[in-house]
Amino acid sequence: MLLASDGGFLFAQGYNLLGIPMKDMRIGYVITASKGVADLSYLERLKASMQELGLNFEEIDIEGKTKDELYKFFEDKNVIHVEGGNTYYLIKTMKQNGCDQVLKDLVDHGKIYVGTSAGASIAGPRIDVSTWVPEGAPPEDLEALNLVPFTVKSHYTPERHDEFLEMVKKTNSPVRILRDGQGILVEDDTYKFVGEGEEIKL
Repeated sequence: MLLASDGGFLFAQGYNLLGIPMKDMRIGYVITASKGVADLSYLERLKASMQELGLNFEEIDIEGKTKDELYKFFEDKNVIHVEGGNTYYLIKTMKQNGCDQVLKDLVDHGKIYVGTSAGASIAGPRIDVSTWVPEGAPPEDLEALNLVPFTVKSHYTPERHDEFLEMVKKTNSPVRILRDGQGILVEDDTYKFVGEGEEIKL
């Protein structure tokens, strides 16, 4: 499993950490979080970069899909890449059709999970630290996939230090902070920080 702040990190080095040659990757690319974002230019840039690298990917919007449809889509994929966007919209949509359970089952059976930004955030126990959580959201709406025992908070910059510090105070879960260009490689119960610079500790 690889949890990253941004797609650029994946293209520069992240995908090379997964133990599968890039030419052999068959990526199921989940774009659902983008539906909660007004400006989709980031998604078009990322897809263009994937095409330039010659990656074999097929995109999917999981909203409205049945469990059977999801299992069929991911059947021939060896990597599940959940892209960024609106974290709250993403996890709520997954719970509505059981995609959360499907993803956990697929990971348990050997599929490699890659999450960037919102996709990294939902891998933890909760999404309390997401900027997308609406005020007054029910606590159960903030429960996530719990694939790892910590929450990822992406896109740290020194200018946002105080903002990040306040968000971290909102959750009882451990939080791992990532700048763009950084990620966390998960192998069994080992969590290795990877990427440029030092890991931020708040």
